[in-house]
Amino acid sequence: MKYRSTRGGVSGLSFIEAVMMGLADDGGLLVPDSIPDVSDELGSWAEASYSELATVIMSHYIDDIPHEVLSKLIETAYSAFDHPEVTPVVPVGDVHVLELFHGPTLAFKDVALQFLGAVFEWVLERDERSINIVGATSGDTGSAAIAGVRGKRSINIFIMFPEGRTSATQELQMTTVLDSNVHNLGVIGSFDDCQSMLKETFSDISFKNEYALAAVNSVNWARVLAQVVYYFFAWYRLGQPGQFDACVPTGNFGNIFAGYIARQMGLPIRRFILATNENDILHRFFSTGVYSREDVLQTHSPAMDIQVSSNLERYLYFLLGRSTERVKRFMKQFASDGRADIPMSTRALDDCFVSGVADNDKTLRTIREVFQQTGYLLDPHTAVAMHVASTYRDDVSQLVLSTAHPAKFSEAIIQSGTPEVGHSTLDQLTELPTRKQVIPADLDVLKNTIRELSQT
Repeated sequence: MKYRSTRGGVSGLSFIEAVMMGLADDGGLLVPDSIPDVSDELGSWAEASYSELATVIMSHYIDDIPHEVLSKLIETAYSAFDHPEVTPVVPVGDVHVLELFHGPTLAFKDVALQFLGAVFEWVLERDERSINIVGATSGDTGSAAIAGVRGKRSINIFIMFPEGRTSATQELQMTTVLDSNVHNLGVIGSFDDCQSMLKETFSDISFKNEYALAAVNSVNWARVLAQVVYYFFAWYRLGQPGQFDACVPTGNFGNIFAGYIARQMGLPIRRFILATNENDILHRFFSTGVYSREDVLQTHSPAMDIQVSSNLERYLYFLLGRSTERVKRFMKQFASDGRADIPMSTRALDDCFVSGVADNDKTLRTIREVFQQTGYLLDPHTAVAMHVASTYRDDVSQLVLSTAHPAKFSEAIIQSGTPEVGHSTLDQLTELPTRKQVIPADLDVLKNTIRELSQT
């Protein structure tokens, strides 16, 4: 399998080359040349363990890592999870919840970043090289990425997060990691500011190459690929229904795009229910075809406080008939005007997405009501999805993706009127020393910080 950019300037990359490049050198996102149809193979994977299923699915996209090595990397990645099924499916009322929070940082990002960290380590050891990982997080990506690479001699990691806009627990999960290769950067601004600086840094090809920059955000194809797996795994745990709906709390569009890839591969997902909080750029896009940036609002579901969704570009590539020129025009217009349109006639070609919004009040009410009715405690991101899912309920099985453990969001849980829940991994954080550097949302400051700290 080879990989190319959504903007047409990069092609012919192997999987490892795509992983190490991260963001394509032309500013686009890397996608596979083709999506394999595995419909005829689905029946043979029903009894596979999670790691076995991950190996067989990823093998369709990876041909430059020996099979036995890939299997070992995957097995190692998921050995850190506290549930034998890695991503178990549990019934909650009249829906099923896919629990994606059983990794070391209690968030769905672990599923991809434990794998990506293992791949990075193997490649760097093989090639006797080192890298500087630069990432941006609205909450969970940072701690998950740090957990995947902390203490590794061949890797420095720089994680930007919006200062004061993550949950207190999310920040502590990052800043209490004191390994010398970990550098947490609190950016005075929004997540979109962090993400913009990340993309601009990687777009400076000379700087990127000089400092061997690597990406852990969902711009990295390996992130998406690892997430494809749990859609298949969930389908088997649902009993292999003829069709089902997947409701996904959505910010950067990576998680739901992974499901879209699974559907393209032949998994019988009828539709995706895209759930947003008040930062509803994606809901507005799928409702009107207009992609327009607004101010970022702070909510109880901070990982979704985003107004620029990076992975939407990958979806546009497929929606627009794999036309790199049309993708470039769209992204150029959005970058210059903060707005770009897709004609409704084009969008009608792909109607597998519906969407909805849950504001702060609905989020808290959903946490409380679901707990009262079922005894199951939702984190606020999952609560957003649960509320939106309820507006689309019919006789087709519904799968709601749960992206984080509720203990990470104790303030929202308390405000909802439900009992606070703890977790041994998190309870100790407040007693630990912390380290971070606060910087302005300034590209030159970021680059100078990388220059300075990558030498230490």
